[in-house]
Amino acid sequence: MRLALKLAEKGRGKTSPNPMVGAVVVKKGQMLATGYHKKFGGPHAEAVAIKACGQTAKGATLYTTLEPCCHFGKTPPCTDLIIQSGISKVVCSAIDPNPRVNGKGLKQLVKKGVQVKLGLLEEESKRLNEVHFKYMTTRFPFVVLKVAQSLDGRILRQDKSSRRRPKTNGTRLPSSKDQPFDAVLLDADGWNAYPDLTFLASADSRQPKLILLGAGSQIAGAVKELPENIRDRTIVVTAGKSTGANRTPKGLTTWAVGRTKDGKVDPVSLLKRAGREGISSLLVDGRPELSAALLKRNLVDKIWYLISPQILAEGEEPFGDLGIRKVSQCKIVRNCEFKLYKDGILAVGYPTQAGSRKTAM
Repeated sequence: MRLALKLAEKGRGKTSPNPMVGAVVVKKGQMLATGYHKKFGGPHAEAVAIKACGQTAKGATLYTTLEPCCHFGKTPPCTDLIIQSGISKVVCSAIDPNPRVNGKGLKQLVKKGVQVKLGLLEEESKRLNEVHFKYMTTRFPFVVLKVAQSLDGRILRQDKSSRRRPKTNGTRLPSSKDQPFDAVLLDADGWNAYPDLTFLASADSRQPKLILLGAGSQIAGAVKELPENIRDRTIVVTAGKSTGANRTPKGLTTWAVGRTKDGKVDPVSLLKRAGREGISSLLVDGRPELSAALLKRNLVDKIWYLISPQILAEGEEPFGDLGIRKVSQCKIVRNCEFKLYKDGILAVGYPTQAGSRKTAM
């Protein structure tokens, strides 16, 4: 199963909105074949492995990181193929939360006489597909908040002289390559402080959308700096109908979402809209006000926090006012992993309220 999980990881960034899945077929103590879901629309991991086995699959055991599908989609049901192949046992890490599956696949196998074992390395499987599990159970995107701060707790100044982010070995940290996303959310206000967006213009099959918040003049200034192929994937978000001051440039997709009491974009309404549009994962690289709005409502699932060995002496704090007045109200980032680089320390973890061990996922 560990091999299956490792294989599944190879599909990262290429399978959305499908999950990453790996499969291994074993018979009499010997591995017959392996497979993984390479890209959305392509054959599933189970199908790849079983096809590689041919007639030898009869009586074998299939290890798969997620419950086999039992419905027609881009490909036929994997459960049908498993039954037809003569596989006698399926060892599965976790049930697929997709409402079209969600236990139905395993029940179908059991009904046809296939032995099923569930739960092997379940937590590892769920963590691998944390985006899929969040999106399928809530229809909200999995939200990752990206923060880069100095040693004295300041984010980069909002001017062009501070445009360059800390690097290591020529690569910005963290980046979309660490975890590909369906969309990136940015504030148009303070646009000059944002990192290089060349990853949005990548030539590979994954083309993440760019979601912009801000007033009309701010949006217009930001859009001028975008390459044409990124403009085609840019979505402008307004609080209520687009009129007057918040009118957006022609040709851009616009979402009119709910507004808060102070007239700003309601983050819950924004995430609901993103979910309806099929966006399952969202990277937020915003100013403190946006970060605070998401954290206060417990809408952040994961944080990438880069601490750079710089002392700025002035500038904004990373999160703004979270309304925390005592320790019992503080946010705690759990299950942290730390990576040490030449130009900083990267902490990755899951934020939750003090006193709770439940993360946003």
